[in-house]
Amino acid sequence: SALHFTLISKHSSFVILPHLIFILLKRPALLRTGKSIYVRNRTVHMSAQLTRRDIASAASISSAVTVLLYLQASMALSLSAKQETSASRMTCKLGSHHGLYNVSFLPSSSRHLKRFNPIEYLSSHLDLYLRQALGTLIFLDTKFSILSQYLIPMADIIMEAPVGQIIRFLTSNRVLQYPEEKSDFQLPEAYNTALNSHAAPPITEKVSNRLTPSSSNSDKDQRPQALARKNTTETVRSVYSQEDPEVALPRTRSHENTRQRTENHLETERNVSLERTKSIPLAPTKTADGHILVDYYTSDDPANPQNWSRAKRGFVALQICLYTFAVYSGSAIYTSSIPDVMEIFHVGHTAASLPLALYVLAYGIGPLFFSPLSEIPIIGRNPVYMATFSLFVILSIPTALADSFAGLLVLRFLQGFLGSPCLATGGATMQDMYSLLKLPYAMTFWVSAAYCGPALGPLLSGFAVPVKGWRWSLWEIVWISGPILILMLLFTPETSTPNILLRRAARLRALTHDARLQSQSEISQKDLKPSTIAIDALIKPLEITVKDPAIAFVNVYSSIVYAIYYSFFEVFPLVYGPMYGFNLGETGVVFVCVLTACIIGVAAYAAYLHFYLIPDIRANGLRAQEHRLVPALGCVFGPVIGLFIFAWTANPDIHWIASVVGITVYAASAFVVFQCIFVYVPLSYPTYAASLFASNDFFRSSLAFASILFARPLFVNLGVGKGVSLLGGLSCLGVVGMWALWWFGARLRARSKFAAA
Repeated sequence: SALHFTLISKHSSFVILPHLIFILLKRPALLRTGKSIYVRNRTVHMSAQLTRRDIASAASISSAVTVLLYLQASMALSLSAKQETSASRMTCKLGSHHGLYNVSFLPSSSRHLKRFNPIEYLSSHLDLYLRQALGTLIFLDTKFSILSQYLIPMADIIMEAPVGQIIRFLTSNRVLQYPEEKSDFQLPEAYNTALNSHAAPPITEKVSNRLTPSSSNSDKDQRPQALARKNTTETVRSVYSQEDPEVALPRTRSHENTRQRTENHLETERNVSLERTKSIPLAPTKTADGHILVDYYTSDDPANPQNWSRAKRGFVALQICLYTFAVYSGSAIYTSSIPDVMEIFHVGHTAASLPLALYVLAYGIGPLFFSPLSEIPIIGRNPVYMATFSLFVILSIPTALADSFAGLLVLRFLQGFLGSPCLATGGATMQDMYSLLKLPYAMTFWVSAAYCGPALGPLLSGFAVPVKGWRWSLWEIVWISGPILILMLLFTPETSTPNILLRRAARLRALTHDARLQSQSEISQKDLKPSTIAIDALIKPLEITVKDPAIAFVNVYSSIVYAIYYSFFEVFPLVYGPMYGFNLGETGVVFVCVLTACIIGVAAYAAYLHFYLIPDIRANGLRAQEHRLVPALGCVFGPVIGLFIFAWTANPDIHWIASVVGITVYAASAFVVFQCIFVYVPLSYPTYAASLFASNDFFRSSLAFASILFARPLFVNLGVGKGVSLLGGLSCLGVVGMWALWWFGARLRARSKFAAA
């Protein structure tokens, strides 16, 4: 006999399929029931062949019904059962507000029906089967009821991804259409009212025609005006809204308008998070010169990256982390090839280290150029990511095939330069998607990917290079980055709010033929000049570093810590090979201690966020910026302690695990210190945060470039113990500087013309 189940849902197959896959993975025993399970045309079909024993035991039917009930529970549907019987068929219809479940039993023959009446049996026992199936779901019901928020609407992701945009271009926007391009789209009432109003509107908010915050906020007299805009869900009432009070709807500031990490921003995040739980129409702002600023339509507008489901944001964040890991691991993955490069190209060790050093230097220079490009609304994040990463993958092929040492140096430099946008813009992408209180978690995982990349590079290539040759490590870069590039081309949507609203404004103008519909970024960057970008990206960070002691300390200290980190790639081969007899692959395994340290650092910092910082912010609001440095006050001693442990336990008479413990202490504490510093900078210097991060990348990479070249001569001439102790002594300067920054930071900010109050 055949048992056939059908789920007809209003949800698309893209929504149903993840549920079904998750359910079957969770309960693999259900696969034994289904002869075939497939999803087509918004319908889930499952068929099974049942024997009399199966029916009598009720196990198969109960399990099969469980599949549908899993779907019901995970999609938060309400069930109502209705039974229909006939001479040759029994059907159970389970109706809900989302769809209709049909459970049908078809006897294999009339003879079988005479010998055993499944219709009567199922009709009398169906309620029992349903209760048995539901009983298995009770303990999971709360989890599945919220599962829908973790689903990823793949069509939306593909539409915003590069491949989707190419498909739209090739089909003249007939495929993967935005809501404004569909025939049934209706312009929100607030926009209709604004467009139909011909009276001169009052000045609700003056729109600046200047490009950057640095040009508009560098004058202290203007800063109080910027900070005085405290209303986060301001009601914008112009002439058209006064005529019809019902049209005066609250307009929540977008993430771009409230990006500064100030007390005002925290209040914004609180109000916005409450509004996102319900759909509130947002009225557009009408400026003094008659422009209607295009914004998100509602407080829960799905176009807003901060309104995406957790799964979608997590999926995009995962791609950025993988991208960052691929680029960072591409630096140190080359270290296993240094001995062969010395032999093949007849160069010394310092020269053979240049492909690593130039790669590190290049990905410090790149952010100075690519970071400003990603902030231009007409460009956005994705074009910078995809263009440079595609070239990175393409250039990785001739790099692995290079036949001359000079060619290898040039190609490695270009590799690092083209891979750098993830370092400059990855944090900005996280900031686009996550609110103030959730951003530290996202940043922690992103920094972890960057932190572990170089450490795992030697492990990835250490065992293969001695067998396959020096080119193998460079081919591994292609194999790591190629699939990630394909994933990003298919599934990485645009996250920049200015870019999203700029394109929405263009679609609305095409729909209404009204040029008054403009995005804020179009007006702000009307007079954009390349010289302004160059000044903000190159000159301003250097000026702040010279004139502001706090930024000078942050750049110097983070550069020292980063340079010491890269010196490990020179000292480890001097310790674990000659002293402990490790081969190249086993020396690479030692770097796993950095991964362990990163896990410890992430756990410690996440616990600090979850149990102390975030509850404190919710209860007391934002404290002074120096409060974020509290974890670093203790952890800043860790790098000093860890380096001295490594320096004086790296000895053949002492077990190798002792020196590994020293590196773990160093790496874990340095990770927490980096997290604190990278939170302190945007809080204290919100106007110049992007430029300061790019300049910090440059300073760190420049000193790391130098450390790769001077570290080996240092350790060879002074010895490992004295050489590493010298680095530990330099780290002591960081202890003094961190405590001084915590103690005098507020006074330094009060005197600075660059810092926020």
